Amino acid sequence: MGVLRMGHASVRVMDIDAAVRHYENVLGLKTVMTDKAGNVYLKCWDEWDKYSLILTPSDRAGLNHVAYKVQDDADLDALQKRIEAWGTKTTMLAEGALPSTGRMLQFDLPSGHEMRLYAMKEYVGTDVGTTNPDPWPDGIRGAGAHWLDHCLLMCEMNPPEGINTVQDNTRFMKECLDFFLTEQVLVGPNADMQAATWMTRTSTPHDIAFVGGPVSGLHHIAFFLDSWHDVLKAADVMAKNKVRIDVAPTRHGITRGETIYFFDPSGNRNETFAGLGYLAQPDRPVTTWSEDRLGSGIFYHTGELVSSFTDVYT
Repeated sequence: MGVLRMGHASVRVMDIDAAVRHYENVLGLKTVMTDKAGNVYLKCWDEWDKYSLILTPSDRAGLNHVAYKVQDDADLDALQKRIEAWGTKTTMLAEGALPSTGRMLQFDLPSGHEMRLYAMKEYVGTDVGTTNPDPWPDGIRGAGAHWLDHCLLMCEMNPPEGINTVQDNTRFMKECLDFFLTEQVLVGPNADMQAATWMTRTSTPHDIAFVGGPVSGLHHIAFFLDSWHDVLKAADVMAKNKVRIDVAPTRHGITRGETIYFFDPSGNRNETFAGLGYLAQPDRPVTTWSEDRLGSGIFYHTGELVSSFTDVYT
């Protein structure tokens, strides 16, 4: 029983046509359908379910919800009982509430972010198939992202008022959804306050991350690439397409990932992420970063924080 992986993200965009061009031409996703409300559904070439990104027209940017896929439909009922016993209200959405998707368990994290769990989404296959596949398909556009990898959510944190939804989210994910902690940043006079956490259900360093901020929001959604070379190529693609880059190619100390951060036309931050970093396992010791080494944790090469990285999000 339990969560398998990140399934999709639904994000708001202010110019749907510009957003579609960005995700198709820069990241290499392809549009699979558009619904009557004008929402656009896209997938990466190495994903087998029908879509992993939903773009919804809006007058403001940000996250509608993030969804994770569970193993079996019966898991939804078991997890609903566990989540409601924890004190969180849930709603079971009927099959078809989203196109090509089975019923979904809907609830809010302690930080206020909407999360959904589902077991079924229409299978369409990867672009290279499952019989004698090539390592990549012909006609890859842009950065050629393999799959939607993870998200990072900004969570309200105000210690003087006793608010720390990073810590609350972390406990919820562990106790209700069986995620385990891989890395954390501890701050405060006793160095015992979680200001950021990275959690996973798979063997990668993180399937979701939480970082404290003045208000809750979306920090970024991340797409997986093979290698450092591919991260550099992605930066070239962004330069050719005049994409606003937030942080040029570098390495994280946290997760050991190779990365570049940039914005879609509406201001939603994206990441292309390479390198599995390490084998994440439930019995692996948690990596802890101290407040004085946070710069190296985020940007290992310079050891210095970039103000926009923590101050700007949707």
